[in-house]
Amino acid sequence: MKFSLEQITDVLKQKGYKFFDAHKPYNLNIIGIRSNEQVANSFDDWLYLIFRNDALETQLHEFPVTTDPGNYWLQNPTNVNGTAILVPGQYRGSHEIRKHQGRYDALCQKADMKVWRDKNNDDVLDMNGTIYTGIFGINIHRSNASSESERVEKWSAGCQVFKRVHDFNFFMNLCRKAVQLYGNSFTYTLLEEKDF
Repeated sequence: MKFSLEQITDVLKQKGYKFFDAHKPYNLNIIGIRSNEQVANSFDDWLYLIFRNDALETQLHEFPVTTDPGNYWLQNPTNVNGTAILVPGQYRGSHEIRKHQGRYDALCQKADMKVWRDKNNDDVLDMNGTIYTGIFGINIHRSNASSESERVEKWSAGCQVFKRVHDFNFFMNLCRKAVQLYGNSFTYTLLEEKDF
């Protein structure tokens, strides 16, 4: 583990973000941590899933992900303002389970989120300038359907994307358990490595 439970909860507290617990099972904390690396196209970020299991024991799982768009979309933006890069923050009730691009279950954006737009067509992530707020399809989904991907490329145009399919499947199984208890609404929090 790169970051401990105590480190993560300390950062959440410093920022005034909610940590979901209340001693109930499957009250999921879904936390992305963006690495300090600003060159795109690698699964060099982390997603942490923190919750209590059926026995109310705290569980912490770490998965390799990207919180950034891949080179393909940085060089071929579909939006005139550039390719979306999610602004760090806590987005309460931002996601729900539904079909990603109509193909498979994922956590899909349902409430406003904030993004920067990178439009200079290089592989360096530009996280500054105008912030746009809205529904942009910033989903949490997988890359390769059968194993894992080494490069981001077309897998992300701003989404939060799992490197390994078995990690994603494990994650989605827990999300389905959470839906049965709390409804189809999830909060996503994006932190940065430099916060620690």
